[in-house]
Amino acid sequence: MEADSRPLDADVNRPPFAKPTWPLKPVYFISGLGADERVFDRLNIDGYCPIHVRWLKPHPGERLADYAKRLKAQITDPEPVLVGLSFGGLVAIELAKQVSSRQVILISSAKSSREIPAYFKLFRFFPIHRILPFKSLLWTVQWLVDWLFSLQELNEKRLLQTILTDTDPVFLKWALHRVVVWRNQQVPEGVLHLHGRRDRVFPARWVQADVEIDGGHLMVMNRAPVVSRLIKESLAQSVSQPAPSRDQLHP
Repeated sequence: MEADSRPLDADVNRPPFAKPTWPLKPVYFISGLGADERVFDRLNIDGYCPIHVRWLKPHPGERLADYAKRLKAQITDPEPVLVGLSFGGLVAIELAKQVSSRQVILISSAKSSREIPAYFKLFRFFPIHRILPFKSLLWTVQWLVDWLFSLQELNEKRLLQTILTDTDPVFLKWALHRVVVWRNQQVPEGVLHLHGRRDRVFPARWVQADVEIDGGHLMVMNRAPVVSRLIKESLAQSVSQPAPSRDQLHP
């Protein structure tokens, strides 16, 4: 099958792929399941060039590693820095296994299948997520979505509602299944894992985070100053030398 290089949101009125503004170091951001680059709007990484990787239409039954291979066309830096949020973190891990990444920063995500909560894995045996209208269900239980993502402000809730409206339901169902069946055991070098203590999607007790923050799954929005500072501290060190250890970063 011929690879589809057309972005999933090509019909949405947004700017085309961002281009690196040299000599700023590009940083590639990969959003989460059902989300897009708008979830990163509150981050401030002055001194670097943020580039938002756009989702492509998945092929039927496409494995995450193969999907990441198609996304590589958007990664032009020979030693990229990848920042992955939630499901985007899984994609960042798969990309880092295929490119010479300088660093991978995970936010509210998982590094391997060992960090995927048991309730996700239950769907391997009871795959109801593959037949239910998942996107429609999210609309009917908006209160549950707000609770899961630890949304606090009305503008945060409205933004997520807008993002979910724009999300392709086929992609959403495919991405959820990729989380359920992800069996990765290989963690690339140079991974920094930032995680919220109150994360309800990937509970903190399941993951081995390098830095824990007092926030929930979308702390990238409501704890943006803290997340921004940690990213910039990490980038300042990793761009010129190996990624910093967890002892060098403080929330």
